[in-house]
Amino acid sequence: MPNLAASVSWMFNEVELPERFALASAVGFRAVEIQAPYSESAERLAKRADAAGLQVALINMPVAVGAVPGQEQAFREGLAKALSYAETVNCKRIHCLAGRTDDPEAESTFIDNVRWAADEAAAQGAQVMLEPLNTVDNPGYFLTGSAQARRIIERVGRENVRMQYDIYHMQIMEGRLADSIAAHFDLIGHIQISGVPGRHEPDDQQEINYPYLLSKLDEMSYDGWVGCEYRPRAGTLAGLDWARPYGISNEVGSESEGIER
Repeated sequence: MPNLAASVSWMFNEVELPERFALASAVGFRAVEIQAPYSESAERLAKRADAAGLQVALINMPVAVGAVPGQEQAFREGLAKALSYAETVNCKRIHCLAGRTDDPEAESTFIDNVRWAADEAAAQGAQVMLEPLNTVDNPGYFLTGSAQARRIIERVGRENVRMQYDIYHMQIMEGRLADSIAAHFDLIGHIQISGVPGRHEPDDQQEINYPYLLSKLDEMSYDGWVGCEYRPRAGTLAGLDWARPYGISNEVGSESEGIER
Protein backbone atom coordinates (compact mmCIF):
# COMPACT_ATOMS: atom_id res chain seq x y z
CA MET A 1 0.00 0.00 0.00
CA PRO A 2 1.46 3.41 -0.90
CA ASN A 3 2.73 5.73 1.81
CA LEU A 4 0.76 8.88 1.03
CA ALA A 5 2.02 12.33 2.00
CA ALA A 6 -0.31 15.33 1.81
CA SER A 7 0.98 18.49 0.22
CA VAL A 8 -0.06 21.13 2.71
CA SER A 9 0.92 23.78 0.17
CA TRP A 10 -1.85 22.50 -2.15
CA MET A 11 -4.31 20.67 0.10
CA PHE A 12 -6.24 21.77 3.19
CA ASN A 13 -5.92 25.38 2.03
CA GLU A 14 -9.33 26.10 3.55
CA VAL A 15 -7.29 27.06 6.63
CA GLU A 16 -3.93 28.76 7.18
CA LEU A 17 -0.74 26.74 6.70
CA PRO A 18 0.02 26.03 10.38
CA GLU A 19 -3.47 24.58 10.90
CA ARG A 20 -3.19 22.16 7.98
CA PHE A 21 -0.93 19.70 9.80
CA ALA A 22 -3.53 18.66 12.37
CA LEU A 23 -6.14 18.20 9.64
CA ALA A 24 -3.82 16.07 7.51
CA SER A 25 -3.10 13.88 10.50
CA ALA A 26 -6.77 13.65 11.47
CA VAL A 27 -7.72 12.03 8.16
CA GLY A 28 -4.85 9.53 8.24
CA PHE A 29 -1.80 11.05 6.57
CA ARG A 30 1.50 10.24 8.24
CA ALA A 31 3.63 12.70 6.30
CA VAL A 32 3.36 16.04 4.53
CA GLU A 33 5.14 17.94 1.80
CA ILE A 34 5.59 21.70 2.18
CA GLN A 35 6.55 23.07 -1.21
CA ALA A 36 6.46 26.65 0.08
CA PRO A 37 7.25 26.73 3.81
CA TYR A 38 8.96 30.11 3.92
CA SER A 39 5.97 32.27 4.85
CA GLU A 40 6.15 30.77 8.36
CA SER A 41 9.04 30.26 10.73
CA ALA A 42 10.66 26.84 10.55
CA GLU A 43 10.27 26.52 14.32
CA ARG A 44 6.52 27.04 14.17
CA LEU A 45 6.13 24.51 11.37
CA ALA A 46 8.28 21.99 13.20
CA LYS A 47 6.11 22.31 16.32
CA ARG A 48 2.91 21.81 14.29
CA ALA A 49 4.31 18.79 12.47
CA ASP A 50 5.56 17.24 15.71
CA ALA A 51 2.27 17.87 17.50
CA ALA A 52 0.39 16.17 14.65
CA GLY A 53 2.79 13.23 14.54
CA LEU A 54 3.74 13.95 10.94
CA GLN A 55 6.98 13.50 9.08
CA VAL A 56 7.96 16.30 6.70
CA ALA A 57 8.84 14.39 3.55
CA LEU A 58 9.84 17.20 1.19
CA ILE A 59 10.39 20.92 0.88
CA ASN A 60 11.32 23.02 -2.14
CA MET A 61 14.17 25.46 -2.41
CA PRO A 62 12.91 29.07 -2.29
CA VAL A 63 14.44 29.92 -5.68
CA ALA A 64 14.24 28.28 -9.12
CA VAL A 65 17.64 29.10 -10.60
CA GLY A 66 19.62 25.85 -10.46
CA ALA A 67 20.32 25.73 -14.19
CA VAL A 68 20.46 29.48 -14.82
CA PRO A 69 23.99 30.74 -15.56
CA GLY A 70 24.93 33.80 -13.54
CA GLN A 71 22.60 32.91 -10.66
CA GLU A 72 25.01 30.77 -8.70
CA GLN A 73 25.06 33.06 -5.67
CA ALA A 74 21.27 33.17 -5.52
CA PHE A 75 21.25 29.38 -5.76
CA ARG A 76 23.69 29.00 -2.87
CA GLU A 77 21.79 31.43 -0.69
CA GLY A 78 18.55 29.63 -1.50
CA LEU A 79 20.03 26.28 -0.65
CA ALA A 80 21.35 27.58 2.66
CA LYS A 81 17.85 28.75 3.58
CA ALA A 82 16.30 25.43 2.50
CA LEU A 83 18.85 23.44 4.48
CA SER A 84 18.16 25.53 7.58
CA TYR A 85 14.41 24.88 7.26
CA ALA A 86 14.98 21.21 6.49
CA GLU A 87 17.14 20.74 9.56
CA THR A 88 14.60 22.44 11.83
CA VAL A 89 11.58 20.50 10.53
CA ASN A 90 13.61 17.27 10.23
CA CYS A 91 13.10 16.94 6.47
CA LYS A 92 15.52 14.81 4.47
CA ARG A 93 14.53 15.79 0.90
CA ILE A 94 14.99 19.15 -0.79
CA HIS A 95 13.69 19.76 -4.29
CA CYS A 96 16.27 21.71 -6.28
CA LEU A 97 14.42 23.62 -9.02
CA ALA A 98 16.24 24.08 -12.31
CA GLY A 99 14.44 27.22 -13.43
CA ARG A 100 13.65 28.65 -16.84
CA THR A 101 16.52 29.03 -19.29
CA ASP A 102 17.61 28.13 -22.81
CA ASP A 103 21.23 29.10 -22.25
CA PRO A 104 23.66 26.61 -23.85
CA GLU A 105 25.55 26.46 -20.55
CA ALA A 106 22.44 25.50 -18.59
CA GLU A 107 23.23 21.81 -18.17
CA SER A 108 26.80 22.33 -17.04
CA THR A 109 25.61 25.06 -14.66
CA PHE A 110 22.97 22.76 -13.23
CA ILE A 111 25.42 19.91 -12.77
CA ASP A 112 27.90 22.14 -10.94
CA ASN A 113 25.20 23.62 -8.71
CA VAL A 114 23.61 20.26 -7.89
CA ARG A 115 26.99 18.72 -7.14
CA TRP A 116 27.74 21.55 -4.71
CA ALA A 117 24.25 21.28 -3.21
CA ALA A 118 24.58 17.54 -2.75
CA ASP A 119 27.81 17.93 -0.81
CA GLU A 120 26.24 20.59 1.42
CA ALA A 121 23.10 18.51 1.99
CA ALA A 122 25.08 15.35 2.76
CA ALA A 123 26.46 17.04 5.87
CA GLN A 124 23.00 16.87 7.45
CA GLY A 125 21.95 13.58 5.89
CA ALA A 126 19.65 15.15 3.29
CA GLN A 127 18.96 14.29 -0.33
CA VAL A 128 18.72 16.66 -3.29
CA MET A 129 15.76 15.93 -5.54
CA LEU A 130 15.58 16.77 -9.27
CA GLU A 131 12.09 16.92 -10.78
CA PRO A 132 11.27 17.17 -14.50
CA LEU A 133 8.32 19.52 -15.08
CA ASN A 134 5.98 19.73 -18.07
CA THR A 135 6.31 22.57 -20.56
CA VAL A 136 2.56 23.25 -20.76
CA ASP A 137 2.39 24.56 -17.20
CA ASN A 138 6.04 25.64 -17.11
CA PRO A 139 7.08 27.02 -20.50
CA GLY A 140 10.82 27.47 -20.82
CA TYR A 141 11.66 25.25 -17.85
CA PHE A 142 15.02 23.54 -18.29
CA LEU A 143 14.41 20.07 -16.82
CA THR A 144 11.52 18.43 -18.66
CA GLY A 145 12.16 14.70 -19.11
CA SER A 146 13.00 11.60 -17.12
CA ALA A 147 15.89 10.61 -19.41
CA GLN A 148 17.32 14.13 -19.11
CA ALA A 149 17.05 13.95 -15.32
CA ARG A 150 18.76 10.58 -15.33
CA ARG A 151 21.64 11.86 -17.45
CA ILE A 152 22.18 14.83 -15.14
CA ILE A 153 21.99 12.72 -11.97
CA GLU A 154 24.53 10.29 -13.38
CA ARG A 155 26.85 13.13 -14.38
CA VAL A 156 26.54 14.75 -10.95
CA GLY A 157 27.75 11.50 -9.44
CA ARG A 158 26.50 11.90 -5.88
CA GLU A 159 24.62 9.17 -4.03
CA ASN A 160 22.27 11.64 -2.35
CA VAL A 161 20.92 13.10 -5.62
CA ARG A 162 17.69 11.41 -6.65
CA MET A 163 14.86 11.80 -9.14
CA GLN A 164 11.57 13.28 -8.00
CA TYR A 165 9.11 11.57 -10.34
CA ASP A 166 5.87 13.51 -10.66
CA ILE A 167 3.39 11.33 -12.54
CA TYR A 168 1.30 14.35 -13.54
CA HIS A 169 4.21 16.01 -15.33
CA MET A 170 5.45 12.80 -16.92
CA GLN A 171 2.01 11.87 -18.26
CA ILE A 172 1.91 15.20 -20.08
CA MET A 173 5.48 14.98 -21.35
CA GLU A 174 6.04 11.26 -21.99
CA GLY A 175 3.21 8.85 -21.18
CA ARG A 176 4.01 5.11 -20.90
CA LEU A 177 4.17 5.71 -17.17
CA ALA A 178 4.60 2.17 -15.90
CA ASP A 179 7.51 1.53 -18.26
CA SER A 180 9.07 4.90 -17.45
CA ILE A 181 8.86 4.38 -13.70
CA ALA A 182 10.37 0.92 -14.05
CA ALA A 183 13.19 2.22 -16.25
CA HIS A 184 14.21 4.87 -13.71
CA PHE A 185 13.19 3.10 -10.51
CA ASP A 186 16.80 2.77 -9.34
CA LEU A 187 17.10 6.57 -9.19
CA ILE A 188 13.62 7.54 -8.00
CA GLY A 189 13.62 8.89 -4.46
CA HIS A 190 10.19 10.49 -4.30
CA ILE A 191 6.95 10.23 -6.28
CA GLN A 192 4.11 12.71 -6.66
CA ILE A 193 0.60 12.26 -8.02
CA SER A 194 -2.31 14.31 -9.35
CA GLY A 195 -4.89 14.03 -12.10
CA VAL A 196 -4.53 14.85 -15.79
CA PRO A 197 -6.05 17.14 -16.94
CA GLY A 198 -6.51 19.86 -14.37
CA ARG A 199 -4.08 18.72 -11.66
CA HIS A 200 -6.97 17.74 -9.42
CA GLU A 201 -7.54 14.55 -7.39
CA PRO A 202 -5.95 11.36 -8.76
CA ASP A 203 -9.37 9.72 -8.99
CA ASP A 204 -11.56 8.19 -11.71
CA GLN A 205 -12.45 11.57 -13.21
CA GLN A 206 -9.16 11.90 -15.08
CA GLU A 207 -7.08 9.87 -17.52
CA ILE A 208 -4.39 8.17 -15.42
CA ASN A 209 -5.09 4.72 -14.00
CA TYR A 210 -3.71 5.36 -10.53
CA PRO A 211 -4.92 2.12 -8.88
CA TYR A 212 -2.86 0.25 -11.49
CA LEU A 213 0.23 2.44 -11.10
CA LEU A 214 0.14 2.37 -7.31
CA SER A 215 -0.17 -1.41 -7.39
CA LYS A 216 2.86 -1.54 -9.69
CA LEU A 217 4.80 0.49 -7.13
CA ASP A 218 3.86 -2.11 -4.53
CA GLU A 219 5.10 -4.85 -6.85
CA MET A 220 8.41 -3.00 -7.19
CA SER A 221 8.60 -2.72 -3.37
CA TYR A 222 8.68 1.07 -3.45
CA ASP A 223 8.89 2.16 0.18
CA GLY A 224 9.19 5.92 -0.28
CA TRP A 225 6.54 8.59 0.02
CA VAL A 226 3.90 9.32 -2.63
CA GLY A 227 3.17 13.01 -2.42
CA CYS A 228 -0.39 14.16 -3.12
CA GLU A 229 0.39 17.41 -4.88
CA TYR A 230 -2.96 18.37 -6.34
CA ARG A 231 -5.55 21.14 -6.39
CA PRO A 232 -8.83 19.92 -4.81
CA ARG A 233 -11.83 20.51 -7.07
CA ALA A 234 -14.36 21.32 -4.37
CA GLY A 235 -12.77 21.19 -0.94
CA THR A 236 -10.05 18.90 0.38
CA LEU A 237 -12.23 16.53 2.40
CA ALA A 238 -14.89 16.28 -0.30
CA GLY A 239 -12.26 15.01 -2.71
CA LEU A 240 -10.59 12.35 -0.56
CA ASP A 241 -12.76 9.38 -1.48
CA TRP A 242 -10.08 8.21 -3.92
CA ALA A 243 -7.68 7.70 -0.99
CA ARG A 244 -9.94 5.53 1.18
CA PRO A 245 -8.39 2.25 -0.06
CA TYR A 246 -5.04 3.58 1.15
CA GLY A 247 -6.06 4.33 4.72
CA ILE A 248 -7.16 7.95 4.32
CA SER A 249 -10.59 9.16 5.52
CA ASN A 250 -12.62 12.15 4.37
CA GLU A 251 -13.91 12.83 7.87
CA VAL A 252 -12.32 14.54 10.84
CA GLY A 253 -13.41 14.67 14.46
CA SER A 254 -15.36 17.52 16.01
CA GLU A 255 -12.13 18.90 17.45
CA SER A 256 -11.00 19.86 13.93
CA GLU A 257 -13.10 22.92 13.17
CA GLY A 258 -13.06 25.37 10.32
CA ILE A 259 -12.51 23.13 7.31
CA GLU A 260 -15.02 22.70 4.54
CA ARG A 261 -16.71 19.28 4.71
